[in-house]
Amino acid sequence: MTPNGRLVEGCFPPPPGFLETPQWTGRVFQIGAVSRRVLIYDDQVAGWNDDLNHLLDDNDGEGHYMNVASRRNATRALKRWLAGTQPGVIVEIGCGSGHTMELLRQAFAGATLIGADVVGEALSAVARKFPDIPLLQFDLVKCPLPDRFADAVVALDVLEHIEDDAAAIHQISRILRPGGIVCIEVPGGPDLFDCYDRILRHCRRYRMRELTAKVEAAGLEVVERSHLGSLVYPAFWAVKRLNRRYDRLTLEQQRERVLRNIRSSGSNMLVGCLLTAEDWLRQHIYLPFGIRCFVVCRRAA
Repeated sequence: MTPNGRLVEGCFPPPPGFLETPQWTGRVFQIGAVSRRVLIYDDQVAGWNDDLNHLLDDNDGEGHYMNVASRRNATRALKRWLAGTQPGVIVEIGCGSGHTMELLRQAFAGATLIGADVVGEALSAVARKFPDIPLLQFDLVKCPLPDRFADAVVALDVLEHIEDDAAAIHQISRILRPGGIVCIEVPGGPDLFDCYDRILRHCRRYRMRELTAKVEAAGLEVVERSHLGSLVYPAFWAVKRLNRRYDRLTLEQQRERVLRNIRSSGSNMLVGCLLTAEDWLRQHIYLPFGIRCFVVCRRAA
């Protein structure tokens, strides 16, 4: 049992190939006589892979202004909706290289953080960075975590990679405790789907009403909603429209275009300042359009 008493014995089911129940020691999972740093439930999932992780990491995709704003916004929202409570377990689904995990650890020092992803190589990097955080590799549609497991879940830019996103949302709802909070973010604007989305293996882009309908169908109440990238949306819209010229290119040529876009736009100081100003606006008014859709939901008590 952890110091906060929430990771009780037997809360992690045995992974494939094992009969014994894993026990988290604070550094590794002990499964009988076998030690595992990462519990692997699924390692073959279609929506993401090590190659795409390298594409972002090698080109500072995680440092892109939108990803920085995304992590900052989700952490702020979670702090707001968990204010006055001491969350026991926070699960980040799609923890990638661990950048959001770092912010969550700073914001919720007393909570037990758990990272989950479909990419084994990314989880290995997070394990080196955070040796005391339990890590799981699984397909969200077949989430192995038990019912009512987490006080909070964070899933940023995850659902667009999953063919059956409704099933994935139902799994998130299932593992939340009554009153638990989830922050979900997805790319906005179905009509802006282009080569960038194809290279990053997006199944779709969303309208806000579509996203809210799907989370409500899973038994979640939307308590906050907005968009990210509203102030830079006109320029983004123009670029996405221009990108349609590349549809006739080969996949490799499209990939190179995407890399150039990530490199050229990621560290734009003006855009960074606009997104910082947008952070303040978002806390006071609803931003009705933008590059990404963001919702905070609560599971009914």
